Amino acid sequence: MSDLKQEEFVGSLDCGTTSTRFIIFDRYANIVAQHQLEFPQYYPEPGWHEHDAAEMQAICETCIEEAVKDLEECGFSRESVKVIGVTNQRETAVAWSRKTGKPLCRAIVWDDARTKNVVAHFEHKLQTEGLEVKPGVFRSGESGIQALRELTGLPLSTYFSAIKLRWMIDHHDEVRQAHDEDDLLFGTVESWIAYNLTGGVNGGLHISEVSNASRTLLLNVRTLQWEPLLLNFFGLKESILPKLVSTSEVYGNISSGILKGVKIGGLVGDQQGALIGNKCLRQGEAKCTYGTGAFLLFCTGDDIVYSGHGMLSTIAYQVGSGSKPVYALEGAIAVAGSAIKWLRDSIGLISSASHINTLAASVPSTSGVYFVTAFSGLLAPYWDSSATGLLIGLTSYTTPAHIARATIEANAFQTRAVIDSMKLDSKSDLKHLMVDGGMTNGDICMEILADIGGFDVIRPEMRESTALGSAIMAGSAIGLFGWDATKPETLDEVNTAGSTHFLPRKSDKERDAMWVGWQRAVERSRSWEVAVDKL
Repeated sequence: MSDLKQEEFVGSLDCGTTSTRFIIFDRYANIVAQHQLEFPQYYPEPGWHEHDAAEMQAICETCIEEAVKDLEECGFSRESVKVIGVTNQRETAVAWSRKTGKPLCRAIVWDDARTKNVVAHFEHKLQTEGLEVKPGVFRSGESGIQALRELTGLPLSTYFSAIKLRWMIDHHDEVRQAHDEDDLLFGTVESWIAYNLTGGVNGGLHISEVSNASRTLLLNVRTLQWEPLLLNFFGLKESILPKLVSTSEVYGNISSGILKGVKIGGLVGDQQGALIGNKCLRQGEAKCTYGTGAFLLFCTGDDIVYSGHGMLSTIAYQVGSGSKPVYALEGAIAVAGSAIKWLRDSIGLISSASHINTLAASVPSTSGVYFVTAFSGLLAPYWDSSATGLLIGLTSYTTPAHIARATIEANAFQTRAVIDSMKLDSKSDLKHLMVDGGMTNGDICMEILADIGGFDVIRPEMRESTALGSAIMAGSAIGLFGWDATKPETLDEVNTAGSTHFLPRKSDKERDAMWVGWQRAVERSRSWEVAVDKL
């Protein structure tokens, strides 16, 4: 293989909710080689969603191996990959043994809703006992809720990984015993992957990157340190926690496999990765990624902005250990592309994911049909875990085309709800929204988004923004290509192949009428499980 060309490339391991891919980029963000594989999903009970962490890791390693083989078939040596980054589904919780390095139970996925009773327990604790904010001083009731937000930027929700970990300890004997005996290692997915890539039980690094850690309910988002007061509140030991690291630094080297010895230089949660990949690094810039769920991040710069309208205050990224972080407001929509998958796999309304576009485009409107896709409750800005899915406005005139269009509109309505809240929090307008993810492939989806949102939508030609974000952070860590994530101008040549702009076409009157209908539908979907329980 000595005739293979030696170049400079950066790799990105993108571990999503249903699949993993390893992508190798050049300095312009052209994809040189890649490999993608799906991994099994487990749904043992209604509302439960699990991954086998060992299976996920094996898929990650296979994707790296196969992508590098593809690189060599293209005529480039494996030594051309100078550094890799990792990006991942964020709130998924993994528990494994310090002694064996093996998972103690299946990982609980970010959209899993089993922990409603755990949330209710801690909500009651906040109301009654309160949260200790300094030794012997407690804040309870609304003040306790506010104190939690001030520390973490987050509300209590099934969404965040400390709640999932608490459920594991309470319901899995192996996890509880490991916790009691200081044998438990806890982490989100990037922590698990980094641990295994750097050796696992044989000296692997137990680390967590700050954008992921900011989604646990355990990180103080101002100090960027694990918060002992929160560990006490949730009844968790400090010994289980990984060492905190920044988004862009050299953490260690890959210990085995086809890229043995290559540096790992970037770790970032997938949605923050997409923010970086879309080069929304300046205050006021925003992106939305439409995958299984949809996630909108609005960069607020050096200052953390606390939301009064249901948004999350989160860390966007931190370039280098000890540097000042960049913050963002985030709105999360639990169901986006998964609603299309539901139409295909569970209902049989469409034959393929792309079929929804032609079906939705065949009618000019939904004819009054609204679909609130609250399969596991509603996230931002509603935060109602008792909401359920609702299809309303059906008549004898309704066809599959109307339902298909209503599914796409549901995504646009929820995006508008998030952006309207962000405008109020940030006291600034949004001129355009950068988009990426599988749902953005359909022009009709983007046209509907622009019409309902009332803003310009910009779709880049190369839309692997999540993977590109971790690649940028990894490259920046070693100065590859002259990239420096603290200086956005050094990325001017990255991903400039072109983009498509979608402009609003509906009048404000039409848009507002549709919005009123959506709000009525959402109100009917809310508190449904509570109402049923009281029957």
